[in-house]
Amino acid sequence: MKQEFIEIRGARENNLKNISLRIPKRKITVFTGVSGSGKSSIVFDTIGAEAQRQLNETFSTFVRNRLPKHSQPDADSISNLSTAIVIDQKRLGGNSRSTVGTITDIYSILRLLFSRIGKPFVGYSNAFSFNDPAGMCPECNGLGETVKLNLDKFLDKSKSLNEGAILFPMFAVGSWYFNTYAYSGFFDNDKKLKDYSDEEWQTLLYGKKKKFQVKKDNVPLNVSFEGLVDKFNRMYIQRDTSILSESMRRTLERFILFAPCPLCKGTRLSQAALSCRINGYNIAQLTNLEVDELIKIIAQIDDAIAETMTSALMMRLQHLIDIGLEYLSLDRETTSLSGGESQRIKMVRHLGSSLTDMIYIFDEPSVGLHQHDVHRLNELLLQLRDKGNTILVVEHDPEVIRIADHVVDVGPHAGTHGGEIVYQGTVDGLLKADTLTGNYINRQHYAKSSYRKAKGVLTVHNAKAHNLKNLTVDIPTGVFTVVTGVAGSGKSSLINHEFIKQYPEAIIIDQTAVSTSVRSNPATYTGIMDEIRRIFAQHNKVSASLFSFNSKGACPNCQGLGFIYTDLAFLEPVKTECEICNGKRFREEVLAYKLNGKSISEVLAMTVQEAVDFFDKKDLKRKIEAILDVGLDYLTLGQPLSTLSGGECQRIKLAGNLHKRGSIYVLDEPTTGLHMSDVEHLLQIMNHLVDIGNSVIVIEHNLDVIKNADWIIDMGPEGGKKGGEVIFTGTPAALIEYPGSLTGHYLNKEKQLIL
Repeated sequence: MKQEFIEIRGARENNLKNISLRIPKRKITVFTGVSGSGKSSIVFDTIGAEAQRQLNETFSTFVRNRLPKHSQPDADSISNLSTAIVIDQKRLGGNSRSTVGTITDIYSILRLLFSRIGKPFVGYSNAFSFNDPAGMCPECNGLGETVKLNLDKFLDKSKSLNEGAILFPMFAVGSWYFNTYAYSGFFDNDKKLKDYSDEEWQTLLYGKKKKFQVKKDNVPLNVSFEGLVDKFNRMYIQRDTSILSESMRRTLERFILFAPCPLCKGTRLSQAALSCRINGYNIAQLTNLEVDELIKIIAQIDDAIAETMTSALMMRLQHLIDIGLEYLSLDRETTSLSGGESQRIKMVRHLGSSLTDMIYIFDEPSVGLHQHDVHRLNELLLQLRDKGNTILVVEHDPEVIRIADHVVDVGPHAGTHGGEIVYQGTVDGLLKADTLTGNYINRQHYAKSSYRKAKGVLTVHNAKAHNLKNLTVDIPTGVFTVVTGVAGSGKSSLINHEFIKQYPEAIIIDQTAVSTSVRSNPATYTGIMDEIRRIFAQHNKVSASLFSFNSKGACPNCQGLGFIYTDLAFLEPVKTECEICNGKRFREEVLAYKLNGKSISEVLAMTVQEAVDFFDKKDLKRKIEAILDVGLDYLTLGQPLSTLSGGECQRIKLAGNLHKRGSIYVLDEPTTGLHMSDVEHLLQIMNHLVDIGNSVIVIEHNLDVIKNADWIIDMGPEGGKKGGEVIFTGTPAALIEYPGSLTGHYLNKEKQLIL
């Protein structure tokens, strides 16, 4: 068969420099290059966006109005596209009712199986759904746990209301909620809570709604009084806490008690559903098993009626095993999955598809995978290709790059210094190419020759989260510690759950989005914008608020967005550049004010590197250099944070915390999204943090980071119930000699010198 190609001509999306490209169809093409070079602009913003836009145009206007909107990419032509499926790293959404079983549809088949052959018969498949009134436990409404206010943590009985007896921050003295109690007239605000009568206690905690009036800024307002317990339950417990911010959820955890539902014992299901069994197991017992155990139980079901259902279950469970998720159970909540696990779950949903000649687009699918598991990922990519599909992968991992049929290397550097195709061809050709990827893919990395000595220890006591087996672990201070182990071994449970719970003062730098707002950018997030506005104001002798596109300086036509959304009713809304400010976001009179010949809009259009050279003020320069130090020199000061990748978000957070001393830093896979050439730079940053007096704890799979640690905590030996133990602690050199560690095995396999 003649080779066909996806053909792109004149692509100019984001930083792409009018590139043209031919990508072979029904092959694996891996896109490489440093962060910000333009890989995602080609794969996601040009090919993916156009394929999805054209597919959406085949639907009626009524349906299109309810689909995600994709504008036409900035390119002369894009031809020979197929339908594209984008499998990215965004964590699976959902709430506490969404589980691995429900998101993969495996639980739906399991429910059907129990409704057909389970004994005794208790109803149709909805009778086994914890999200349906017919199957949910009536006590906990299918949530599996009861949640109540911990009054011992919520109130300090030795204080009066005026002295701050209510310890919950949202109800602190002077807050609106506090005033509804203090001005109700029901209490002596200077009386200590321990001296309250039974009646006063009842009113404070469970008082029924009563109307009274308070004055706010001399304006009388009608207020409903409601007991503390009832108000807290209504505001925080009787709503889905997954929609609250991460910091708010952490705050809430200090004031609430979780306990398994006394009726369903945490299984979420009605007693009728739990009474129905197949081969001695009820449906909750099966969903609680890890996938590699569950598949053995399903294989033993021998019933002609069940054959189609068991074969479908076996196939989907095997896909989970093949992709390295055998340690998950079907009742695991999707909100607890990492970005890498989420992406692999999405892959499973497509592996059973009989569709062919599709385009599958993957965003760093190796994220969160130990070297031990990367081969499984490669096998799945090859399997998808061999079904007749085109596979496009954005990737930094050398092991994934090596299976490519075709490689497109984008660069030569990032931002305005990128956006060009510096190499395209075979993997063998890439190894000889004079590009950053070509130079680094086979580069030898040596470990440091000496290790820092710990100044003390931080002990994690009785760690039991998820699969942890009641661990007590010492984490050294004043050194660079790396926590390693295969996916599901308990790394995140130990550090992100137990350690942070016991040491809440730690600075957490993870990959969660820093903002989804187009109004937030690197300058506003890191606090640089406030200083820039002050400098402009002082230089021009006007108000600093003029230099904010969220305040007085905003263009009145677009309210400081720089563009206008035009709603065309049943057609797609059109995003057009504001014709008044031409996308500059500010009023015309504000743009007339200059600083060293540049307007505020021109300053925000500068890259971080340009801004370092432009500003002289010492404090401001230091903050901008912090962004430079984390390898984000190519970002512009005004780039919306909603356009940043997970790895870039993590580094922006790191930039905001770089110059603290005596702190504990926790980083979750900081090499995510980093090119091989940038890992060295990241190591310099982390070593600098330790050198100025901090303790750095990193969860990581990258072997170069592991080799440069002072101390290793290796979790395992495998994932899920076969993990959850500390199998090694010591230096990288000692880990290589330890026979029971998969991490040590792969360090040794590289045959790179550990001095």
